[in-house]
Amino acid sequence: MQPLIVLENVTKVYRTEGEEVHALRGISLVVQPNEYVAIMGPSGSGKSTLMHILGCLDTPTSGRYLLNGRDVSQLDDDELAYIRNRQIGFVFQTFNLLPRATALKNVELPLIYAGVPAAERRERARRALEAVGLGDRLHHRPNELSGGQRQRVAIARALVVNPALILADEPTGNLDSASGAEIMRLFTQLWQLGNTIILVTHEDYIARYARRIIRIRDGRIESDTPNPEPVHLEQLPSMP
Repeated sequence: MQPLIVLENVTKVYRTEGEEVHALRGISLVVQPNEYVAIMGPSGSGKSTLMHILGCLDTPTSGRYLLNGRDVSQLDDDELAYIRNRQIGFVFQTFNLLPRATALKNVELPLIYAGVPAAERRERARRALEAVGLGDRLHHRPNELSGGQRQRVAIARALVVNPALILADEPTGNLDSASGAEIMRLFTQLWQLGNTIILVTHEDYIARYARRIIRIRDGRIESDTPNPEPVHLEQLPSMP
């Protein structure tokens, strides 16, 4: 099976006002399809920079990043935008929803950018919202939803393009513990359905849901191990 992600000695250097900041210092790793990976590290460790590179939001200073066998460094801006829109689903801590748009319209957004016809994108958005338990909230705006429901809308938006990879950056950071557990249950279900999930977190209890934990410190991989005691679906609360 071809790996989904291959990083080969990736570095990232930011240059500001004559100063060099080495955010990543030779990261190499392989992620197979249908892995569930947590990337952990303290503030300033490089985990967010790594997430941006994996999501094609930034490019390495040196080294190679292969996504589904394609060398990302060889792609132009249009090709990178195509990959971000068609192959990667993003879930952010702050939800990033349009406040005046309904849940359905928010989930349709990537399909609008992809040029999908209106009837098809509405149907796909509806199915994605039903898949995350929000079939009865299609026409609610973000301010009419709880924090957990807003994050589920964001996850539906990530899923609607049928991505090869779901990237989640501190996905429970703005949620209470009950809503956070609800979202982690959903990620676990998505992984069991065959999705590849990489989440960035600084919380040990969130990383416990993943099946592989990569710890980063000072721009280097400190450890990369299977999770010996992952949280299983039957241990999680049901979604309301």
